[in-house]
Amino acid sequence: MLGVATLMTVLCVGLLLAALRNDEAVTSHLGVANAQVDSVSWDRTIIRFVTPDGIVHIPANGVLYPGGLVAGDLVRIEYDTTNPDLARVAGRDATLTLLPLSTTVLITWAVAAGLLWWIRHRTRRVAPEAEPAPALTAGR
Repeated sequence: MLGVATLMTVLCVGLLLAALRNDEAVTSHLGVANAQVDSVSWDRTIIRFVTPDGIVHIPANGVLYPGGLVAGDLVRIEYDTTNPDLARVAGRDATLTLLPLSTTVLITWAVAAGLLWWIRHRTRRVAPEAEPAPALTAGR
């Protein structure tokens, strides 16, 4: 239980660090554009935008922080000019990941603590009490 909870915590911290790194990359080489939302699925939101050099970009991994977007929307985005496939919805950043990640960690540890308590409580109740060993006498 503790191993799973620790692993989930490490994964969530890793996701937060990755989001911060992506934001830093976009912020340090900032480009802005209007993008059309082509499709929205559970794992990614695909957008299409044109950079000032006239090249159309469709990031394969979708746009960062796509909450609330629907296909057909026109949205302002910020992208990394050195890597236009790294794009986020303008005005959104890694702080949006704090609530879901912290909630995941909190629930994971609450479940792990509850399971550990239940297992300990159950094993204490089930385990028979040991009888004291007979005393050895020295005179035999």
